[in-house]
Amino acid sequence: MSDHHDFLTKSKVIRLATNEEAGPHVVPVWYIYRNRRFYIGTRLGSRKAKNIRRDPRVGFCIDVGINEPDIYGVAGQGRARLITDASVKGIATEILLRYFDEMTEAAQALLDDTDCIIEITPSRMWNWI
Repeated sequence: MSDHHDFLTKSKVIRLATNEEAGPHVVPVWYIYRNRRFYIGTRLGSRKAKNIRRDPRVGFCIDVGINEPDIYGVAGQGRARLITDASVKGIATEILLRYFDEMTEAAQALLDDTDCIIEITPSRMWNWI
């Protein structure tokens, strides 16, 4: 996993797949990657959070490029859990500051709307070039 570290810490969008009763639910979301885990801010009422409560198995993909030689990606599978403790706002702020230069009004609105963090622990990851 260490060879993916730079790519995963610098990339900006992860496509998260959760399991609904009718099949996969895939959404692009902002994230941070640290300590071999992904962290995503959301709301407890979101489809992805509801799906994770029912089934913690997830898939994910982070990729770039559409033409050679700039095609690269990392995909994987793992388990997710919902964090709802006092650390939520701190982790959410860290995520938002990757996308905003400062806590703007828009960033603050997103922070105010975040009441849980999805933590993904990968069990498998693979890459392609």
